[in-house]
Amino acid sequence: MQRFQLHPDNPQLRLVRLAAEILRSGGVIAYPTDSCYALGCHIGDKDALERIRRIRGADKHHHFTLVCRDLTEIARYAKVDTWQFRLLKSCTPGPYTFLLEATREVPRRLQHEKRRTIGIRVPDHEVPRMLLAELGEPIMSSTLLLPGDGLALNDADDIEQRLGHQLDAILDGGACGLEPTTVVDLASRPPVIARQGRGSLEPFGL
Repeated sequence: MQRFQLHPDNPQLRLVRLAAEILRSGGVIAYPTDSCYALGCHIGDKDALERIRRIRGADKHHHFTLVCRDLTEIARYAKVDTWQFRLLKSCTPGPYTFLLEATREVPRRLQHEKRRTIGIRVPDHEVPRMLLAELGEPIMSSTLLLPGDGLALNDADDIEQRLGHQLDAILDGGACGLEPTTVVDLASRPPVIARQGRGSLEPFGL
């Protein structure tokens, strides 16, 4: 397991490139976001996804998230109507996860089994932003919240102590938040708040 010390506002490109290579080669990483730390792997890697599922104790109804660079990338993986696009535009980048109907580009194993939806997120944090630019595609992701824990892991030392043997790399960008993203179900109309987290409910009139 490798641990990269990254400056949160100005990450070292050399280390970000190494992290991207680990993802491409089937690795599982922990990385900071604008809400809390997350687990990430390559979108097409079935084995890495199963490793994250085991770490999270997640069943087949768990909503995985595609972490994207921007709105243009979202359209490839999710079906977005005009009203949904307006909300996405007003809330990204930011600490939100949006549930949307998945397109055929999304592997079935990443979709919610019954609803065929996928979580989409555009974080406002320089580490994932640079990592996504280097990777050139979304990161398959899940909040770093372990079974039985009330709060997400927030400290690289804790992450290494508890998960070091199950991860390929930790991107240590210092402490970030403890609160996960607000999850907004845009596959329902009107939108439904599936989980209240760090993101404000104001843009949704709630």
